[in-house]
Amino acid sequence: MTIQLTEKAARQIRTAIVEKRGGVALRLGVKKVGCSGFAYTFDVAREFGAADHRFEAHDAMVVVDEDALRLLDGSTLDFVREGFKETFRIQNPNVKSQCGCGESFSV
Repeated sequence: MTIQLTEKAARQIRTAIVEKRGGVALRLGVKKVGCSGFAYTFDVAREFGAADHRFEAHDAMVVVDEDALRLLDGSTLDFVREGFKETFRIQNPNVKSQCGCGESFSV
């Protein structure tokens, strides 16, 4: 099982998450929500749990718990800027459909 990080995502994790907020990694997860079933969550990981899987690239780390990894396996995490909006974007090969607004997905 794996999660890939682009250089842009790693740079954002290093500067915004680790340095400015005092965390050790970006915690990537999923929650049940929305019209399609699941939505991605992002948080600062200040420590690691027993069920956490760690993925490192470009001197940055993403932490994903066991349950979320089943839905995220094989994904690539990127960081994009579109106009004034900056956000992490996930390319998830497990997604079968997304809602019209793009906020939720099903697998």
